[in-house]
Amino acid sequence: MEARTTLRATTKAPLNARHRSRHGGLCQLPEVKREILQRIRTAEGHLQGIDQMIADARYCIDILKQIAAVQSSVSRIAQLLVKSHMRTCLLEAIDSGQGEQSIEELAEVLKYLKAY
Repeated sequence: MEARTTLRATTKAPLNARHRSRHGGLCQLPEVKREILQRIRTAEGHLQGIDQMIADARYCIDILKQIAAVQSSVSRIAQLLVKSHMRTCLLEAIDSGQGEQSIEELAEVLKYLKAY
């Protein structure tokens, strides 16, 4: 619970809010945005499948395999977001003299991404 509170505090007042564009870096990378949205839809499908498997009292190992698939999907989404953030927002921050703050912000959020 403490980690969640810390993350929430970090996201409320970002270190580099002055230079960040209103929409973030994904608006500059539509192909990455498309891939992320498709991966989210896939993860949603897996979650719906897990819900049904639990309702049907399916074999625990089968459910755990589906959970692993969701974790993998979410991890890949995080990887894509980090990479696009570095390509857009971080480069923008460096160009505007806010690179150190933006790096600190990224390092802080990476602590909460377990499988990255």
